[in-house]
Amino acid sequence: MSHPTTRVLAMLELMQAHHRMSGSDLAERLGVDERTVRRYAGRLAELGIPVTAERGRYGGYRLMPGYKLPPLMLNDDEATAVVLGLMAGRRLGLPGEAAESALAKVQRVLPRSLRERVQALQETLGFTLTSREGDAPATDTVLTLAQAARERRRVRMRYRSWQGQDSEREVDTYGLVFHSGRWYFAGHDHRSGQTRTFRADRVVAVEMGTATFDMLDDLDPVQYVTRSLAAVPYTHEVEVVLETTLREAGRRIPPSAASLSETPDGVLVRARAENLDGMAQMLAGLGWPFKIRRPDELRDAVRDLAARLTERADA
Repeated sequence: MSHPTTRVLAMLELMQAHHRMSGSDLAERLGVDERTVRRYAGRLAELGIPVTAERGRYGGYRLMPGYKLPPLMLNDDEATAVVLGLMAGRRLGLPGEAAESALAKVQRVLPRSLRERVQALQETLGFTLTSREGDAPATDTVLTLAQAARERRRVRMRYRSWQGQDSEREVDTYGLVFHSGRWYFAGHDHRSGQTRTFRADRVVAVEMGTATFDMLDDLDPVQYVTRSLAAVPYTHEVEVVLETTLREAGRRIPPSAASLSETPDGVLVRARAENLDGMAQMLAGLGWPFKIRRPDELRDAVRDLAARLTERADA
């Protein structure tokens, strides 16, 4: 944001997004001093944009009430970022129709030259991430849960279990978490009296109530959701020590797949697995030496995998 004109437009965007901003806040956001902010305000006024400056302790800069800015002003970098975000969002579980319509609206208002370049990006960009269809919750559900979490207000919802059974629940929503293509939220379920992880796409209907709640000081929604997903019961309890660092292991193994802890011999991986063949393939794919603590059946699965690989190499 080195060009002065770019900073003037950025100041305009900031004032559009906020009711009032102090000179120091604007200076910090724009990377300039307050004297330069005053000069930018004068420049905007010369362009016919009614910027008002208020003095005093609670003063600052704001746009005159009722003034409407043009609906969209994007430079090349901003337009590319928006389009990439919408394209990726379709792969990550955003509602497909909403992403498509938003993408079409953005492209429609872009200058012709930029629109053609953005369309070229859309037509030629490929993703290795498989699209997640059917897992996106209703937009109103997400917005209601987010507002309830921010305002710490209890919600009343109809929730559908994995077996297809509906139940009425009152929940204190602590926060939303997007993980592996699905939307989750952590909250205290007053029906069971326990803190739980819910899938947002299984919320059939939700409305905000008037009751409020206090946030648990030691609860991090992201950590809670990932740990609860990792603790889903499976057939086999697995413990393996990897000869690597905790930092490197954390880059390759997500919290939802296993818990990691540092030991004198390496990194202890604790996980639950329904299929030991899949666990053997994961360990082989990591590429680090490892020692199996339990179960013994995992040793057989690794030997079987090694035999199959050897057979294929000799074929």
